[in-house]
Amino acid sequence: MPTQSPVAPEPLPGGNRKSAAPDPETRSQGRSAGESTSEVTVVEPAMVKRAVSAAALGNAMEWFDFGVYSYIAVTLGKVFFPSGDPTAQLLSTFGAFAAAFLVRPIGGMVFGPLGDRIGRQKVLAITMIMMAAGTFCIGLIPSYASIGVGAPILLLAARLVQGFSTGGEYGGASTFIAEYAPDKKRGFLGSWLEFGTLAGYVGGAGLVTLMTALLSSEDLLSWGWRIPFLIAGPMGIIGLYLRMRLEETPAFAQLEKEARTKEKERREAEKRIGIREMIFGQWRSMLLCVGLVLVFNVTDYMLLSYMPSYLTSELKYDETHGLLVVLAVMVVMMCIQPFAGRLSDRFGRRPVIAAGCLGFLVLSVPALLLIRQGSLVAIALGMTALGLLLVCFTSTMPSTLPALFPTKVRYGSLSIGFNISVSVFGGTTPLVVTALIGATGNRMMPAYYMMAAAVIGGVAVWLMSESARKPLPGSPPAVETEAEAVEVVRTARRATAASTA
Repeated sequence: MPTQSPVAPEPLPGGNRKSAAPDPETRSQGRSAGESTSEVTVVEPAMVKRAVSAAALGNAMEWFDFGVYSYIAVTLGKVFFPSGDPTAQLLSTFGAFAAAFLVRPIGGMVFGPLGDRIGRQKVLAITMIMMAAGTFCIGLIPSYASIGVGAPILLLAARLVQGFSTGGEYGGASTFIAEYAPDKKRGFLGSWLEFGTLAGYVGGAGLVTLMTALLSSEDLLSWGWRIPFLIAGPMGIIGLYLRMRLEETPAFAQLEKEARTKEKERREAEKRIGIREMIFGQWRSMLLCVGLVLVFNVTDYMLLSYMPSYLTSELKYDETHGLLVVLAVMVVMMCIQPFAGRLSDRFGRRPVIAAGCLGFLVLSVPALLLIRQGSLVAIALGMTALGLLLVCFTSTMPSTLPALFPTKVRYGSLSIGFNISVSVFGGTTPLVVTALIGATGNRMMPAYYMMAAAVIGGVAVWLMSESARKPLPGSPPAVETEAEAVEVVRTARRATAASTA
């Protein structure tokens, strides 16, 4: 996307902009060339690491819950939705799972604009509290056998709290990392956000697998299922502590500084930036965001959320072995994630995402046929193939999506577009695919669904602009050292001179 001309950033408190003076050689280089680096943001590497860690931990907690919910779905169906039909139980459980995604756009519409108005850090602390509370409460809900219909109602209420808070989580976390990251490392640093997602899934899957192996079916059904949800309380306290220690991002702090210097009328107009501006004022970027998030989340939820239940309910595969295979695939993905992020910094986001779309279009059917053979080796090969393709999205989306929008509406527009797409297409994937298989009897539906998503994602990639190694729209260039800042200024002035010659 085209970027605006850089503006001079104000040095930020807490080390967002380096306060230490550069070495004498660097200073003399800048002076002799008559160059000022005030138009370039120099971020402190230590602060960047803290920002990435805090954002990734919040994402890990979110997906720890979603992972646990998906992997223990069969047990939850028996606890909250007693029925003689296992398929009906599974559909009811996934229905509650999908219900949380219906309120995610509302959460995005509330927390997104709030993050653009009062700051990214404050809103991310709020979403962390709500998310941890909602997950913790699920572990306290009595079963259907104890209180009857009140049990599924309370489960739904807790899921709605989770969904509402999650509406502000991903857009804020990816914006937070993107606005902290140096331009040349945004893909690599952003990839750690989805590393947190995978870590949450691995934690959830590992815990459920361990409980399934150690506990009897009766113990798992009576009390064991509560353990993963109760863990969210301590995790939330740790995540909140890390997020409260962070300073605001350089891009947002600069926006605030500019707003304070403008006349009152202009400042009031800025405050009135609302949903209409965030959606219709950014309609092209919003459509690209929806398309990219669609292919990202349909394939993500298909592999990491739906496949464990697919192996158990549709293929009658041993539950423990199925979870172990998914767990191993996620560990492989975690190992590759940072390297794929670096790859997107070097060669661009578009080639990496396009490779993933093409791969899902061509390999979804062969991979699912391998999985359907039922042997451990075949299932592992098919799942690994899909997991490696998914890394093309998980490693690039946290740096790609924030670059679609300018600073003043980035959090809001991204949160709204992301959550609309996730709610309509991603979070409903387990429910829709289960229903399609039940209606048609065709157990290849997961492959066809991923192929359709890949086509839509491919169109979005074709239409988007490359953002790798470029400043975010509305933000000045971001680098790690004063020497890099000098070089950025020199390069920009050479380009300006060449264009005017």
